[in-house]
Amino acid sequence: MEQMNELTTLEQWNKIWERSMNMPIFVFKHSTSCLISARAFKQVKALPERGKVDCYLVKVIESREVSNQIAEDTSITHKSPQIFLIYKKKVLWNTSHWKITKSNMEKEVSRVFE
Repeated sequence: MEQMNELTTLEQWNKIWERSMNMPIFVFKHSTSCLISARAFKQVKALPERGKVDCYLVKVIESREVSNQIAEDTSITHKSPQIFLIYKKKVLWNTSHWKITKSNMEKEVSRVFE
């Protein structure tokens, strides 16, 4: 994935949440102090750019307010690392820790476009 925009404000998150009405998005919650999260981040960055799905990063320690709002808006308890595939303001898929892999993400993206 060539570019991953970081979400640091609630205003940014609200725009991305609305954007999911038009296209699927990945949101990756990353803990900068966790080795498991560092490994998961490498997997997320390895996802090839398809132009079909935008990917966003939330550093959970530095942007706790955004992380908490995502948990509230999605009704999914916070974990980190954690990734969501969101489309039309619905979480189509989410997972955490060791299950965050390039192959799992590719599989879920392909299901959206079947």
